[in-house]
Amino acid sequence: MPRAARQADSDSMPPPSRAASEVPQATPQVDDDANEVAPFDPVDDLQQHGINVQDIVKLKGASIFTISGVNMTSRRQLLKIKGFSEAKVEKIKEAVQKMIGSQFATGLQVSDKRKHVITISTGSKTVDGILGGGIQSQSISEVYGEFRTGKTQLAHTMCVITQLPFDMGGAEGKIVDSIMALFRTDYSGRGELSERQQKLAQMLSKLAKLAEEFNVDGFALALNKSLN
Repeated sequence: MPRAARQADSDSMPPPSRAASEVPQATPQVDDDANEVAPFDPVDDLQQHGINVQDIVKLKGASIFTISGVNMTSRRQLLKIKGFSEAKVEKIKEAVQKMIGSQFATGLQVSDKRKHVITISTGSKTVDGILGGGIQSQSISEVYGEFRTGKTQLAHTMCVITQLPFDMGGAEGKIVDSIMALFRTDYSGRGELSERQQKLAQMLSKLAKLAEEFNVDGFALALNKSLN
């Protein structure tokens, strides 16, 4: 009888090796990898809400490729697209609102969104500590100061570190350099200073939208020089 009881118990219990093998399979490894990169909803998804293909092609022609990009583009800017009437723009905006939903977010939702933020090391542990880990994506970081304070050195360091792997403090990214240099060339002198600042503000606004939309770093190497 004891042997039969032990045999019955062993038959009712799952094999230890099978139970052990099931534990790793239950961990959502794929989900963890997917959470490392912020998802982008392509503008093609608007077809599911009654927007025709021709209008979507026009949006792409205006460099709008995501649902978030449409949401961040004002109605006035959309009306500048050839063939877009007020009724069509309103229809597109309504479709986007249905997909995105309410813009109000709880603290937990904001916290989940912040999990996608990438921090790039500056090469200095002290500076990284001040910045909360380094230069963060989804935002624009501006560096300013007097001459010889290390602005250019920091910029050169960031250009190298950004291209390094994640485990080395980088982001495996690319560099777009010298945006401010173009404005200084096209708008020279105090007489054009006001117009230059307006154009620069528009460019920074676009950079801020791109940083949030595609989870990239906007490291504003407009490198302002403080003059006495």
